[in-house]
Amino acid sequence: MSDAARKPAPVLGRDPADEQAPSIGYWRRVWQRFRGNRRGVAGLIIVLSLCGVAYFSPLLANDQPIVCRYDGKLVFPALVELTWFDLGPIKFHLIEKPWPFNRPDTNAKQMLAESFALWPIVPFAPEEVNVAIMLQPPSRDHWLGTDEVGRDLLARMIYGTIVSVKVGFISMGIASVIGIFLGAAAGYFGGWIDIVISRVIEIVICFPVFFLILSIMVWLEPNIVNVMVVIGLTRWTSIARYTRGEFIRLKTQDYVIAATALGASSMRIMFRHVLPNALAPVLVTVTFGIANAILVEAGLSWLGFGVQPPDPSWGNILRTAYENVRNYPHLVWPPCVAIFMAVLAYNLVGDALRAAIDPRIHAR
Repeated sequence: MSDAARKPAPVLGRDPADEQAPSIGYWRRVWQRFRGNRRGVAGLIIVLSLCGVAYFSPLLANDQPIVCRYDGKLVFPALVELTWFDLGPIKFHLIEKPWPFNRPDTNAKQMLAESFALWPIVPFAPEEVNVAIMLQPPSRDHWLGTDEVGRDLLARMIYGTIVSVKVGFISMGIASVIGIFLGAAAGYFGGWIDIVISRVIEIVICFPVFFLILSIMVWLEPNIVNVMVVIGLTRWTSIARYTRGEFIRLKTQDYVIAATALGASSMRIMFRHVLPNALAPVLVTVTFGIANAILVEAGLSWLGFGVQPPDPSWGNILRTAYENVRNYPHLVWPPCVAIFMAVLAYNLVGDALRAAIDPRIHAR
């Protein structure tokens, strides 16, 4: 028999080149579709930029140098602040600051006036007060001007990014844990468990979320930890609904039936087999939820129930600007632009992710 006779005939309607192409995973295919969405990529760049500004804020705005020569040796006061962890009541440095930069009354600018020092782009701390320059318009020294007590507005905007990033990710992390667990239980077990959880979801949805958060914050101390916890405890319902729907759809699949027949426990089937395949629409909901959390935090801080001065937050910066809007309008636009760009970026990422995950939307 000749080689031509042994060679299998090509299947009609199929490109032979496709048979040689290696298959790619689901999430890699989603990433390829996501990269084709220019608005989504632009939103992702803004989100990553905000995260970078939040993490490297001690190197961008600080009243202590990044590196300097003190007492005959090089020290890195601002660089050490990258190891600072603020977990509410738990605050610590992984690497301790060298003396005397660890003292709150140290004036590094006077102390290092004649020594080598590499300063941040904005050589001011967000709480650094100077009443001699209060409410100044933008200038060479203060790029966005100063507030009502002479604090540099750009430094406060940079450190306000930390609050927005923390609130967005941590609050939605709390909401995701609650929503995924309850939605998975309702969708997988069904029966009375599904009925009870579904009724709880409907009850929580009936309340206006922002006013529910306000009513809870009245009884709590206004700080960032309580804001994150309250937002997380009130924003889980949409995540639970999507997770429930995905579990109802996936629990009848062959691989779930096979795992059940092999004797796998319910917890293993839910979180090892079903949950990874149900996360796609949940991630879209979480992305939109982060944008909503940033808006809620800004609103709470503007009303005085969120982050309290002198700690910077885009919301309380906007509140100060609102009080001086007639005479000093330069204070208004920085927090407004920052909130708008952050919310827009997360919404663009969520919209692009939804289009990349749903093949019907991608095809259109």
